[in-house]
Amino acid sequence: MEREKRNDMSFSRKRSFTFGAYGGVDRFTCGDERRPEKDKILDILDSPTSDSKPFLSSSSSQRDTELFEIIEKLQGSRIDEQRCQFPLPLKSQLLTVGAELPLILSSNLGGYWIDPPLERLVDASPTSSQHGFDPESYDIMERDREAKIYHQFFRSRYHHSFTAVDPSLGPLVLSVCLEEEENKLRVILRMKECSMHGVFSVSLFPNIPSAVELAKMLCDKVTVLKFDVVSYLKAPGLITAFDEHRVSPNFKFGVLYQKDGQFTEEDILSNNEESEEFKEFLAILGDTVQLQGFTGFRGGLDVCHGQTGSEAVFTSFHGREIMFHVATKLPYTEGDPQQLQRKRHIGNDIVALVYQEGHTPFLCDVIKSHFLHCFVVVRRVKREEEPAGAAYQVSVTAREDVPPFGPVIPNPPIFTDLSQLRDFLLVKLINAEVSCYKAEQFSRLELRTRSSLLESLQTELFTCSQCMMGDPSPAIVPSSEGARGTSEGSGGFIENFKRAIRVRSHSFETLGVPRKSAGNTSQKPKMEKDGESDKSFGPVADSFGAAELRDQASPQEDT
Repeated sequence: MEREKRNDMSFSRKRSFTFGAYGGVDRFTCGDERRPEKDKILDILDSPTSDSKPFLSSSSSQRDTELFEIIEKLQGSRIDEQRCQFPLPLKSQLLTVGAELPLILSSNLGGYWIDPPLERLVDASPTSSQHGFDPESYDIMERDREAKIYHQFFRSRYHHSFTAVDPSLGPLVLSVCLEEEENKLRVILRMKECSMHGVFSVSLFPNIPSAVELAKMLCDKVTVLKFDVVSYLKAPGLITAFDEHRVSPNFKFGVLYQKDGQFTEEDILSNNEESEEFKEFLAILGDTVQLQGFTGFRGGLDVCHGQTGSEAVFTSFHGREIMFHVATKLPYTEGDPQQLQRKRHIGNDIVALVYQEGHTPFLCDVIKSHFLHCFVVVRRVKREEEPAGAAYQVSVTAREDVPPFGPVIPNPPIFTDLSQLRDFLLVKLINAEVSCYKAEQFSRLELRTRSSLLESLQTELFTCSQCMMGDPSPAIVPSSEGARGTSEGSGGFIENFKRAIRVRSHSFETLGVPRKSAGNTSQKPKMEKDGESDKSFGPVADSFGAAELRDQASPQEDT
C-alpha cells in the first residue's frame, strides 16, 4: 500500500492550460519521464540511504520547473502578441478635449488616420450648431460600379462577345452591342486589372469598327491581332457571373463594447454584461433576433445548433441585409483571456463598431487582426438642455492605406436625432468596407481572384464555342461548370476564391498542362450555405496570400 501511495505521489498531476483554437489542454507531468525505470526509482525511494533522495528530488523538481517555465513563456508570448501598450499619461493636457478624452487615440507605431482630427474636437459640445450635416448626402458606395452594365444594357439586346489572349495583357473578353435606337455602340473590355466601358456614336465611323479596333479604342495597350467569336449559347450567363462576382447585398460587422477603464483587447472581449445604454444603442442598429431557425443572412453564425450564441442583431437597409457580430452575444469561454470564440468572428470582419461607455479612448491597433481595417467609435454624451436626452459622438479610424469615405462626419461630430444616427452609421459602415477593399492587402487578393476567374472565363468561352462549331479538338467542358455560372456570380468573396481555384485547375487541363497531385486535391471544396462566408478571409490566406500573411499570424486564423 505504501508503495502504491508513493507511486501516486511521485506522478502528481500538474495542470497546464494552453489556449488555442481547440480550447485548453490538460497535461500530466511526472518526476521522471522514463517509465521503464519506475521500479528502480521506487527501490531508491525505499532504500534507507538518504544520499540519493535529495539528488532525485532536486533533479525532478528542476525538470518540472523548467517544463512549466517553457509553457508559461509560450502562453505569455501568445497573449503578448495580442496586447498593446497604452500611452501614458492618459489625462495629459495634450490629449484632453475640455474635461473629456477623445474617442480615439493614435498608436505609437502610427499607420492609422483618425477623423475628425483632435483640433476639431476642442470646441465640440452637444449644444453646438451642426455644420455640413446633410442626411440627404448619405450615398452608399458601390464596390464595382460597372458590374451590372452588361446585365442592364447587353442581355436584353442583340450583341456579340469575343475572346482573345493578349501577349502582354493576358486573357481578354470583349462585348459589343449596337443600340440602333440611339445610334450608339456600347463596348465592354474585360482585362485582369479591370473592366473598361465605353459608348461611341456610330456616326463617327464610316464602317462598324472591328473587335480589335474597338478594344484598342478602350485600351491602347492591346496588341492582339485577332479576336475569336463567342458562339456558346450559355455565354451571357457566364459573362454576367464574372461581371457580378463582387456584387453582394450582404454585410457583416463586428460590435465591441468598451467599458470605462478598459485598455486592452482582453478586457474588451471579456465583457459579458450589457448595460441599458448599450442595449439602447443596439436597438438603434437593428433588431435582436433568435439565431435558432433564422432564415436571413446569418453572417457565418450558427442558426442550427447554437454554437455561436442564441441571439444576434440584424437589420435590412436599402435592400441590403446586415448581420452584426456583437461581442457580448457571442459565446464566452471561461479561462480564455483572448476569447477566441468571439475573436474568430469579429477578427475576421473588415469593419467593427465600438461603443464606449465612459471616457476611456480606443487605441487604433488594440485589436490585433489581419482583416480589421476600420473602426467606427461611438460614445454617448450628455445634453445640457435635456439631461434625460441622448446624444452620441462619433469618430472613425482606419489604416493609412484605406481611402477616405463618406458620409462626412458633421462638425461637431454630435448626433441628437436617433434616426439620423442610424442612417449615418449604417451608410458609414457599408462605405467603410467598400473602401477597405481598396487597401493594399485586399486589392492584391482581389486581383488574383479576378485574374483566375477571367482566365477561366476566356478558356471556357473559347472551348465551348469551338465545340458548338463542330471542332472536336478542344476538350469538352463539363456541363456542371456552365450550369454553376449564374448561381455563383454573387456568392461572395470567399465563394469566388473557391471557384477560382476550381476553374483554374480545369483551365490547366483544357490547355493540356499536367496538374500536380498533392494528396486528395481532386475533392472540390464544400460550398457554404446562403453566402455566409461573404468577406470572411480565413481561407484566402491559405489559397493565395499565405506567404504574405504567414508572418503576421493572428488567433482567428487558428480557428
